[in-house]
Amino acid sequence: MRLILDAGALIALERDAAQYWRRVAQLLRTDARSPLTHAGVIAQVWRGGAGRQAGLARALPGMEIVSFDLPLARAAGVLLARSGLSDAIDAAVVALAVDGDRILTSDPDDIDMLAVAAGRRVDIVAT
Repeated sequence: MRLILDAGALIALERDAAQYWRRVAQLLRTDARSPLTHAGVIAQVWRGGAGRQAGLARALPGMEIVSFDLPLARAAGVLLARSGLSDAIDAAVVALAVDGDRILTSDPDDIDMLAVAAGRRVDIVAT
């Protein structure tokens, strides 16, 4: 099991909600690996500048962030075609997942549709 974070999850971390940090820590107890996301998710939430995103900046070094490269983009595009959805960033989040992973998301309905389209059995955890 791996914990994968979407943009909504990172926004919650950015807001530095203590309850949310505890929830992430609890989910990570079952897997010692770092939480996973991709660079497109960071682009969706990063606004930077003058300490505006201190919570998010503090979280990023503890995460594995993969490139939104050509293979991931193609996999996301296939999922969009299969699901009828249009959010490439969410599709790439699901494309990173394997059976048994957990996806922490603010958009459980779309993530579920994408997981079904991918044929992946993942645990979708709403933020």
